[in-house]
Amino acid sequence: MRNLTRILVLGAALAWLPSCDRGETADHPGKRTYERYCFSCHAAGVADAPKFGDRASWGTRLEKGEDALLQSVIDGMPPGMPVMGLCYACSEEQLRDSVDYMLEALE
Repeated sequence: MRNLTRILVLGAALAWLPSCDRGETADHPGKRTYERYCFSCHAAGVADAPKFGDRASWGTRLEKGEDALLQSVIDGMPPGMPVMGLCYACSEEQLRDSVDYMLEALE
């Protein structure tokens, strides 16, 4: 019981200490959407999806610009890109963030 009390007191004391910044950056806002909806095709290039992080597989798509890529996500692109990237509850901002996340991986 005495050790438990010490642990609780130490835990309470540590909770009041300021957190230290270890230089970690926050995740990209599009990462979560990508990991939940986009990765299943874009990680492996399923149905001719451009691969995550592989500039060559994006080809001429990059020339269209981010707005056109976003519209392709929203409208879908036969044969493989489903409407809204299968994220029917996603906002346009979430979809834009996921496109931006994939594009940043190409830099």
